[in-house]
Parts: sequence; C-alpha cells; structure tokens
Amino acid sequence: QVQLVESGGGLVQAGGSLRLSCAASGTIFSINAMAWYRQAPGKQRELVARITSGGSTNYADSVKGRFTISRDNAKNTVYLQMNSLQPEDTAVYYCNTGVFSQRGDYGVYWGQGTQVTVSS
Repeated sequence: QVQLVESGGGLVQAGGSLRLSCAASGTIFSINAMAWYRQAPGKQRELVARITSGGSTNYADSVKGRFTISRDNAKNTVYLQMNSLQPEDTAVYYCNTGVFSQRGDYGVYWGQGTQVTVSS
C-alpha cells in the first residue's frame, strides 16, 4: 500500500507565496510521473503541473511563470512552489502519482488534499 501525505497549504494574501509538499511512502519500487491537481468549489478538478521521473515538466497555462514543480526522487517527494498567488488560485490541491510496488503491481494514488486560500 502507498500513502501520499501533503503539507504546506494555508491562507495567504494575494501576491504571496506558498510551497506544497507531497511525500509518498509504503512498498515503493519506483514512482512514475508526479503531479498536482486542484479543485475549486463548484469546478472540476484540473491539472496544475506535472513532472516526469526524468524531470520534464508541464504546467497549466494559468500558472505558467508563477508555479514551479520539482521532485526529490531520493525522498519520493514532489513540491509545488507557488508565487504571485491570486484569489483564483484558491482551491484544494491534490498530489497524484503512479507507483510500481516491490511486488510489481502498479497503482495510481491521490493525496488527501490541502486547502490553499488566497485573499484579495
């Protein structure tokens, strides 16, 4: 079994910054791409940023130039540095990844979500 534990959300004023972390633990052999999604009230969950195991990244147009995704493969952890936050960034942020277990099984996992609130 694999668990994803997120941290780093909170309340910040517009223009401020936050850094989210998501650590994977459990019977992990290797981790595929890691990603951050977000879901605002009344809206569908959307991809924010994604990083492959080799470090290639892609971002939603709405966050390009403001957010940076990174990962520490030794710690099985993905980060999301969020700068110049705006009220429209307010949402619950979820990390997501695909994991190969030591038994050879593959599963897709989600974190529990962390609230990010940006006040104007």
